[in-house]
Amino acid sequence: MASCSGCGPGYSSPLEAMKGPREKIVYLPCIYRNTETLKPDYLSTVDVDPDSDTYCQVIHRLPMPNVRDELHHSGWNTCSSCFGDASKTRNRLILPSLISSRIYVIDISQPRAPRIHKMVEPVDLYYKCGLANPHTSHCLASGQIMISCMGDPSGSGKGGFVLLDGETFEVTGNWEHPGEEAPFGYDFWYQPRHNVMMSTEWGTPRALINGFDPKHVQQGHYGQRIHVWDWTTHRKLQTLDLGEDGAIPLEIRFLHNPDERQGFVGCALRSNVFRFYRTEEGQWEAEKVINVPSKKVEGWMLPEMPGLITDILISLDDRFLYFSNWLHGDVRQYDITDRRKPRLVGQVFLGGSLVNDGPVKVLHDPENRGQPDPRIIKGKRIPGAPQMLQLSLDGKRLYVTTSLYSGWDKQFYPDMLREGSVMMQIDVNTEKGGLTLNEDFLVDFGKEPDGPSLAHELRYPGGDCTSDIWI
Repeated sequence: MASCSGCGPGYSSPLEAMKGPREKIVYLPCIYRNTETLKPDYLSTVDVDPDSDTYCQVIHRLPMPNVRDELHHSGWNTCSSCFGDASKTRNRLILPSLISSRIYVIDISQPRAPRIHKMVEPVDLYYKCGLANPHTSHCLASGQIMISCMGDPSGSGKGGFVLLDGETFEVTGNWEHPGEEAPFGYDFWYQPRHNVMMSTEWGTPRALINGFDPKHVQQGHYGQRIHVWDWTTHRKLQTLDLGEDGAIPLEIRFLHNPDERQGFVGCALRSNVFRFYRTEEGQWEAEKVINVPSKKVEGWMLPEMPGLITDILISLDDRFLYFSNWLHGDVRQYDITDRRKPRLVGQVFLGGSLVNDGPVKVLHDPENRGQPDPRIIKGKRIPGAPQMLQLSLDGKRLYVTTSLYSGWDKQFYPDMLREGSVMMQIDVNTEKGGLTLNEDFLVDFGKEPDGPSLAHELRYPGGDCTSDIWI
């Protein structure tokens, strides 16, 4: 952590965070829903310290007391938005369940052996907020915790926000005003210096719960909009319709510099990245700045296969943008020094649906990259494809896991449910750009004591590139 007498958690600025200590452990939710193992999901603690005797090993497993939760994303009780408050400590991990709508509060005061501090039951979300399917958690400078939700208790789409008290972790109510919720919910990011919060849309929970049906896109069960909210009044100010090119906008990231009034969002279905920004007139607009072209194929569910951008992040110095193409199987690094013209500077394939010994044949590839070889690390062929990303504070190590969401994993990568997901690490060239797989790093969740599991999002105890917000 930053050394600052009397200061709160995190760091005073993104550039100060880059000087923070190297990560030694990471937390990952591991999922058993839709696998052959009827066991509770669990939070795994993985040793990523190369000087440790347990490097690349799961050193602790914290099982939840319920089954079929579908742990997914997580957040912190406090982060760098509370840096000025010496009374705050980053000692609780907020762990919502995407399907059960249960929220676990995890005590990490002993970082290598987390334990459950509290459970928030689904009924509290249902009756106090009219919401369900919680997704993204962010701490607020007020000390509260805000969690975006994807639906209502019936499984219909509803993009609202739950507030938890930062001390008791009780549900206190909705952040948004009644009647102003979005039609769909997913991710969000706020930027107080510009009095704004942005939220995105995935789809109707009951439509996506067991897999992806292309017909549901045409039937209006998936989103294509960014919603702009007034951070002070909680009123919805604008809706930016990204059109078909922006279908299924998932992870949204402001630039880390809190003076910046722009950022990027990854749109899964057409594999586009949009830049959003505030105009001189004070309105918000969006423009497409990156496209990963679909490939014409045979042997797959559709005649064209999109890349399916499912996670993006930005380095703390706002120089590089990274994203994963979960179907094509590659991770990409873009230099975003010119915000309107990102430049591809790194790419690595780590499995995916296009491997050259698989059932899919590429008939036409606009990028002429050829079908990649299957990826084998330490004797294990990688099932699935790169999905969740987390970057080290200094930007030199990119961690990758392969599970997206168990219902979609089962549909697109059934081998991963039988063999378990993996965690990999990519070395990053932070000078000129470039990605190189670390062939000596592999965490194989196919070898877990209770059977193969699906590891998802990654968090560092001291904060990371996708959880800390500066005000």
